[in-house]
Amino acid sequence: MTEYGDISVLWWDTPTNMTDEAAQKLQDVIKKYQPNIITNDRLKRPNFPGDTKTPEQKIPNASELDGKDWETCMTMNGTWGYRKSDNKWKPSETLIRNLVDIASKGGNYLLNVGPKPDGSFPQESIDRLKVMGEWMKVNSEAIYATKANPLEVVTWGRITSKPSKNGTTLYLSVFDWPANGELVVHGLTNKISSASLLAGGKSLKTNTGTNGVTIELPAQAPDKVASVIKLEVLGKLEPNTQNPAGKMTTGELD
Repeated sequence: MTEYGDISVLWWDTPTNMTDEAAQKLQDVIKKYQPNIITNDRLKRPNFPGDTKTPEQKIPNASELDGKDWETCMTMNGTWGYRKSDNKWKPSETLIRNLVDIASKGGNYLLNVGPKPDGSFPQESIDRLKVMGEWMKVNSEAIYATKANPLEVVTWGRITSKPSKNGTTLYLSVFDWPANGELVVHGLTNKISSASLLAGGKSLKTNTGTNGVTIELPAQAPDKVASVIKLEVLGKLEPNTQNPAGKMTTGELD
C-alpha cells in the first residue's frame, strides 16, 4: 500500500474465519494509505461490504441487484486453479451468452483461467477465449462501456445501452432468431432513427406501433450464438410498461 503510488483496486479474498477485529486492522491501513482505492465485499462479510459485490458461479437476477457495482466471478470448468481430472468445460456459447447477460444487467464478467503447473493456459481455455475474442471483434460495441437494459426484459436475448447525441443506442443481442423474420421490442414506443446489424452493417427496416418496435430481419442469423442489432432511438426512453416482455432467464445460460 505504500510502495506503488495510487492503487486503483484491491480484490480481497480472505479466509472465511477472518474476524471483524482483524478485518478492521486491514481496513484502517487501506484508508490511511490508499483512501481512493476500490475494494470488493470479501474482506469480511457482512460488516465490510466494500465498493463492489462479487457473486460467485452465478448471475444475479433483477431482484438481487441493489444498485451497487458488481461482477460475477466464474470458472471455465468447475475449478479455480488447475485440475487435470476436471473436464467439465463450459461451451463457448455459454461463456459468450453469460457475458451478454451480465452486461445487460450492468455487471462485469470476471472469467477465470486456471494455469497448468508449468504456467501455461490449458488448451481448452485458449480455444474458448479465441472463440469469445472472435465474437468480440464483431460485437464488442455492444459490451464495452455499455449500461444495463433500460427497458423491460425480453425472451429472445438481452439488451445493453449507451447514451447518444439524440437519445439512446440500444444493442439487441438475439439468442433466439425469430423464424417469422420479425423481432419485437415490446414497450418501446420512441421513434427509431436507424437499425442495423453489427455484423456487416446491413440496414434493417423498423415499424413503431402501439405494442413496441418491430424489426424486419433476414432469414438467417449472422451468428448462431448471439447476433447483435444496433438500434438508434430518438428522445428520452419511455418504455410502455403495460406490455410485459416475459421473464428473464437467470443463472448460467445453457
